Amino acid sequence: MNNKVWRLLFTALLTTITSLLALQGAEVFLGYLKGQRFDVILSYTWVYPVYRVVFLISGLIIGFELGRTIFGRLEKQGDSLRQMSVKDKLAIGGGLIVGLVLSAVIAIPVFVALNNQKLAAFAITLLIGSVITYFCVSVTSSMKEEFQGLSSTSGGNNEDAVKADTVFVLDTNVIIDGRIADVARVGFVRGTMYVPGFVLDELQYIADSGDSLKRVRGRRGLDILNQMQKELPLVVRTMDKLAPGTEEVDKRLVRLTRALSGQLVTNDYNLQRVAELEGITVLSINALANALKPVVLPGEDMQVSLVREGRDHNQAVAYLDDGTMVVVEGARRLIGQSVDVTVSSLLQTTAGKMIFAFLKSDPVDEDNGTDTRSDSGSGPKRTPRERR
Repeated sequence: MNNKVWRLLFTALLTTITSLLALQGAEVFLGYLKGQRFDVILSYTWVYPVYRVVFLISGLIIGFELGRTIFGRLEKQGDSLRQMSVKDKLAIGGGLIVGLVLSAVIAIPVFVALNNQKLAAFAITLLIGSVITYFCVSVTSSMKEEFQGLSSTSGGNNEDAVKADTVFVLDTNVIIDGRIADVARVGFVRGTMYVPGFVLDELQYIADSGDSLKRVRGRRGLDILNQMQKELPLVVRTMDKLAPGTEEVDKRLVRLTRALSGQLVTNDYNLQRVAELEGITVLSINALANALKPVVLPGEDMQVSLVREGRDHNQAVAYLDDGTMVVVEGARRLIGQSVDVTVSSLLQTTAGKMIFAFLKSDPVDEDNGTDTRSDSGSGPKRTPRERR
């Protein structure tokens, strides 16, 4: 049965109990009035049913509101219990059992000692039982590591495998990106990679998109997942119950990663910042790629292929194999050629690293006898004689 049915049953049961108590209270109240000599009021035949109806309606209202409030709190506690690990559940269950048994043992002498005061005996037993149960649950929770052997008896269970290992929760964009598969193959990601069901659903939605570009990206992501599942420790969909709900994917990813005590793998800058504020470790493939880029220092020489014009006058742009942009001064006329350049400076931006360079050997412009490097404004004009 779903929560709606349980809520209805719980509210109906509590409403029935409060209604019966209200009717009993009406009889007590009418008896009190009779003892106080309100015979004139009670002589009217309509007084008794009116009081009973008033008390009954009050009981119904109170029971209905209590049922909604109490069951709402119980639902939250139920969600917390569902998010607990197997060891936590075993520890709490064991503590409750021990506490209830000890409470039942203590209740016997208390009721015997207070035989004539059963209400007081019940209250004392309830108080002592609550304290004992609390301490038993606290003790067993602190000993939950000793339950490791019990919680892992179901060998082959994906949930136990995920809980026992470092979990890397994959976002949709890193799956489509594909580099996570290569990173995992070479051993930089050691642990279980987990793909939530809602991420898989989003990937399927992209693969079925009417936009051809999105469709290709989605299918690429599914192909990468299929290959990863064959070669790497990859778990799909089994732990989604730790983050129930229908909210947006990013919020569920953060909640699920926290519940698994795992690490979130994403290239989404905004999601990365939100997860870090929530205290979650985030791995960015883009950040890893930037960290692995070769170190280039000013004064070093390299060969690049100029592909397009730069933003400023007489500049040309080239790209290294890792995608780093190289801006070459005074090289616009050489676009489409491979040239030797010397690094002049570096600029680190949020989007990555930019390298500024100049031509290693600037040919002399035969028409005006000047160094073509001066066209870029990088220095004064020099004649061949001055250069010698």
